[in-house]
Amino acid sequence: MKRTTLRKTVLTLAALVAGAGAAMTTTPAQASPNAAAASSKSCVTDAKLVPSCGVLWGAAAGGFTGKPRDEEHKNWEKLSGRTATIFHTYHKGDEKFPTDAEIAMARDKAHPRVLLLNWRVEYGTTWAGVAAGKADKRIDAFAARLKSKFNEKFYLVLNHEPEDDVRTDAKSGMTAKDFAKSFRHVIQRLRAQGVSNAVSVVAYMGNEKWMAQSWWKDLYPGNDVVDWIGLDSYVSAEKNYYHAGKFADLLDRKAKTAGSQGWYDWATKTHPGKPIMVAEWGAYHRVGKVVDKAAQFNSVLPELAKRPAIKAIVYFDTKKDLFGDRDISIDSSASSLTAFRKLAANPLFNVTVR
Repeated sequence: MKRTTLRKTVLTLAALVAGAGAAMTTTPAQASPNAAAASSKSCVTDAKLVPSCGVLWGAAAGGFTGKPRDEEHKNWEKLSGRTATIFHTYHKGDEKFPTDAEIAMARDKAHPRVLLLNWRVEYGTTWAGVAAGKADKRIDAFAARLKSKFNEKFYLVLNHEPEDDVRTDAKSGMTAKDFAKSFRHVIQRLRAQGVSNAVSVVAYMGNEKWMAQSWWKDLYPGNDVVDWIGLDSYVSAEKNYYHAGKFADLLDRKAKTAGSQGWYDWATKTHPGKPIMVAEWGAYHRVGKVVDKAAQFNSVLPELAKRPAIKAIVYFDTKKDLFGDRDISIDSSASSLTAFRKLAANPLFNVTVR
């Protein structure tokens, strides 16, 4: 999660925790129209990990605790009452991944999961540097590791939330166009190295400040290298606090200019046919100001029913954000947890990864 007001949050640290483990799916509750359709037939993923019906359910759990990612993920699954099918983890630079623990999570026969690997390829250089081949050894090493250790399908996010890192100076190597070229270069090089199991995701912030910038449209790398369009977005359960709202609000932010589209409308109309992943989402309140998040969690299913392009949602759970002042956990209050478990139990999320 990044913040574009007052200060910047960059979630590229290996300290982000999301864990391995098993959880039991609870009894379905209050099925929406989409959920009813999903429960009436077997929902499975295709070659691009797009579900035939239903919505994939995932998590990045225990952020900033420093505990093993797999353990935190397991604990979160038990807390929420459902296996988080998408296991979201974060990497940067030359880190060797997927890790053995991540691979074990993906190969857990009792609770199979699909990896969502978030990679800051440009760490130590720039987007322009990546596009110019300065990180090719890094890319090739990743390709070699995949071919030798991991042949399952997985999601690959490159440089998530790029808006916050854009610089307009052409000499910076970090312009919006540099990002698009970097993304293209990495995906094309991986494919040239024989990597066929990476499903690419470009993950935006969808923040109204950045959507108003003239360069925002230049970030998109191209339909040929983008399999999914992702969004990292949050809402406050505290009224009159930054980005207070419900699930619709995190999907619909738009530039404050005449004729602007909300993020979801932009994605579906500008890039029709591309599946959408809410790659990070959550409801927060300030630490020490506990507010019931039930209204936010209860608003999810009605919005998903109206937005068929959304094929996956991934909750980012942490007791404190990077600066220690926001609680995005699902159990900050008993009523919040009850509402979230009710959401998690819905059969809409009964999707099998193949």
